[in-house]
Amino acid sequence: MMKVYYDADLDLRPLDDCPIAIIGYGAQGRAHALNLRDSGCQVLVGQRDGRGRRQAEADGFEPQSMAEAAAAGRLICLMLPDEVHGQVFDEVIAPHLQPDDALLCCHGFSLHYGLVQPPAGVAALLVAPKGAGHRVRSAYEAGSGVPCYVALGSGTDEQAWPLALAYAKAIGGGRVGVMKTTIREETETDLFGEQVVLCGGISHLMLAAFETLTDAGYSPEMAYFECVHELKLVVDLLHRGGLAYMHDHISNTAEYGDYTRGPRIVDDQVRGHMKEILAEIQSGEFAREWIQESGSGGQRFAQLRRRLQQSEIERTGQRVQQIISGKPLEDTSR
Repeated sequence: MMKVYYDADLDLRPLDDCPIAIIGYGAQGRAHALNLRDSGCQVLVGQRDGRGRRQAEADGFEPQSMAEAAAAGRLICLMLPDEVHGQVFDEVIAPHLQPDDALLCCHGFSLHYGLVQPPAGVAALLVAPKGAGHRVRSAYEAGSGVPCYVALGSGTDEQAWPLALAYAKAIGGGRVGVMKTTIREETETDLFGEQVVLCGGISHLMLAAFETLTDAGYSPEMAYFECVHELKLVVDLLHRGGLAYMHDHISNTAEYGDYTRGPRIVDDQVRGHMKEILAEIQSGEFAREWIQESGSGGQRFAQLRRRLQQSEIERTGQRVQQIISGKPLEDTSR
């Protein structure tokens, strides 16, 4: 079984006299910076002009350029989107790295696929909270936290473990559990979960179910309530206690339908597609595709995003939100 570390097992002292440079003040960067500061750490923020810089100033930081923060920090934390890590690292961070500095990422993508390659003497650390940035912050403020995976990059000395574990404690991970893993395992399982279940799988399952009902003549609002809106009920039950707990809190009719109809939806063909997607992740095919897409302007990505934003399921979702809020429905027939 995976060993789990809690606050009592962890020590913040490796972060004493260790300026931490947060590069990028988006959702994760902001959460990490605030939690680290509240844990007594010395935090520097590197952020270009714009909304992120204004937010950092509003939060009481004095943001610098990314290069200035990287030069002043001993632990440099890349909190930018995966697809820009390589360019930012090469142009902004690498020129300022000194022996005994450390580089930290909150997802293993750029380390695993070689977009970021710290020089000898610079430790590569992974501290990956299993939650979105807003959750990392809100859980910390509530006295709890988000579970974290920690790992060391290839060639990083084992003596870097205390620093990674201290960082996980400082952002609140030790309150609920910190687990050691590898860069490869975190990266590949994270991408697989996103594509097959959490984002790709669930969103397209909901979309297909919605279209099946509306094509059969059922009202879009009814289809949305049954196939999208009620998902939160099931997810909350799963989050609280797992599959058996969820089954114990739904009707016997729903539970029987789960056991007997679910395997017809997720059949051997679907499992085959899952294996194909995992193979694409393991081989680096997906990473290369995504980096090429983002590097060439992201036209296909933007087109896919617009298609969803303009879809019937999204328009129906907006009407359902009006219903729930008690606001009068707008007449969209004209």
